[in-house]
Amino acid sequence: MKFKNFSRNLVAASLFAAAPLVAANSFTPDNPECIAPAGAGGGWDFTCRQVGKALQDLKLIPSTMQVVNLSGGGGGVAYAEVVNKRNMQNDLIVAASSATSTRLAQNAFPGNTVDQVRWLAAVGADYGVIAVGKNSPIKTLNELMDQMKKDPRSIAIGGGSAVGGWDHLKVLIAAQKAGVQDVRQVKYVAFSGGGEAVTQLLAGSLQAFTGDLSEAKGFVDSGDIRVLAVLAPSRLSGEFAQFPTAREQGIDAIGANWRGFYAPGGMSDAAYDYWVKGIATLYASPTWKDVMEKNGLAPLDLQGADFDAFVRESVSNIAALSKEIGILK
Repeated sequence: MKFKNFSRNLVAASLFAAAPLVAANSFTPDNPECIAPAGAGGGWDFTCRQVGKALQDLKLIPSTMQVVNLSGGGGGVAYAEVVNKRNMQNDLIVAASSATSTRLAQNAFPGNTVDQVRWLAAVGADYGVIAVGKNSPIKTLNELMDQMKKDPRSIAIGGGSAVGGWDHLKVLIAAQKAGVQDVRQVKYVAFSGGGEAVTQLLAGSLQAFTGDLSEAKGFVDSGDIRVLAVLAPSRLSGEFAQFPTAREQGIDAIGANWRGFYAPGGMSDAAYDYWVKGIATLYASPTWKDVMEKNGLAPLDLQGADFDAFVRESVSNIAALSKEIGILK
């Protein structure tokens, strides 16, 4: 399987129709909670906080959503916590993304599989970015890749996923498309979240950052980082139109990170239907459309059974991709 086909399949998934939603039921959460499986400032934290606020603003949950940051293992600590200790809880949802399906595909959550949780819904797709610090002498993606081709170990790129995770894979996709002969030599440094990676970039420990547009936006707005490329098929709209794509710089790399939620595997059907319907209602609202536009999220409208099938296919595709580049045996 080629990188291009995998990326195209991921982006094309936004065209899937949503599954029919179950009518209102008697379940209502007493204490809504969302686990962000990384520290503050990353993409999972963004997903929990933005969705939690929107659900409350739209009166889709009865009270404030408590957000708990539970970092470690590229999401593995949170996954194990939900599977082993909180499997029957109905008030709990957990932020997930392509990083989650990547780790599952690579058997990086020891003893845990895609079947052990219930997949709720997607809330959009977040395109990847490659960025540098504001004072970096590197001005374009081609300059970064040219230096990497000369000496792959001379460029340290940091991201908020583990080695072999989605942030790492995005860099390898771009490097391969740019002509780096052995992408396994690319120096990737893993952090517990995108915010920590940017902090190290600004401290001078890294030469570049890889992450998603939503987690990079705050650092762009503050002037701390400069985006070299967005890994989207074409330029995004609105305020994001200023950022060039890798493709327009001659590097045909696309990296779309889906964002969504899973729930404990033992969650009741009534609770599952409540959360699926609530997130679907949120997704269709003008409130969420505004959040998507302001944060560069692309459409990905999948709930319930369709989202479950999508995640399982993503796991299968990423496993094949990881074998292709030697990350997975």
